[in-house]
Amino acid sequence: MTNYDDELVGVFLDNESSLKRYLKKVSGSHNDADDMYQEAWIRLSRNRQAAAATPVPYLVRIVRNLGIDYSRAKRTKLTREDIAASLSIPDDRPDPYRQLEDRNQLSRLMDIIEDLPERQRGLLLAARLEQRSHAALAKEFDISVRTVELEIRRALDYCTDRLAKINRT
Repeated sequence: MTNYDDELVGVFLDNESSLKRYLKKVSGSHNDADDMYQEAWIRLSRNRQAAAATPVPYLVRIVRNLGIDYSRAKRTKLTREDIAASLSIPDDRPDPYRQLEDRNQLSRLMDIIEDLPERQRGLLLAARLEQRSHAALAKEFDISVRTVELEIRRALDYCTDRLAKINRT
C-alpha cells in the first residue's frame, strides 16, 4: 500500500461513526447501514484519483448517494402486504363465458335489426350508432321529427321484444 492508500483508509476510519450514524438514520437498520458503509469503501477505493484532492467531501458525497439510492429502492419495493392487496383487487373484465354470451347476444341483435323495415333500420342505426340528431334525420328522410321519434321507438321495442323472446328459450 502506498502512503495515499493509508491516507484514504485513515479518512475512511476517522469518519466511520458519523457515516454509519447517517446510514443508520437513512436505512433504519444496522445491517443495511453496515452494507452501505462497505459499499462506500468499495466506491472510494475504486475512485482514488477522483478522491485525491478532497477525500472527505468525496466520501460524504458517496455516502449521501448511497442513502438516496437506498431510499429510492425501498420506495419501489413491494411488501407482502402490497402484493396481497394487489392480488385481492377484483378483475372487472367479464369471464370467457360471459364474453361468449355477449358476442352471441350482439349477433342475435344484428340479425334482429336486419329484420326491421328499411326505414326503421336506417333511422335506428343513424340515431344510435352515428349519433345523428332527430331533426337531421327528419330532413334526410323527408318526415317529421315526431315520426322519426315514433319509428325509432318502434324499432327499439321490436328489438327488445325479440331479444327477450330469444333469451327465454
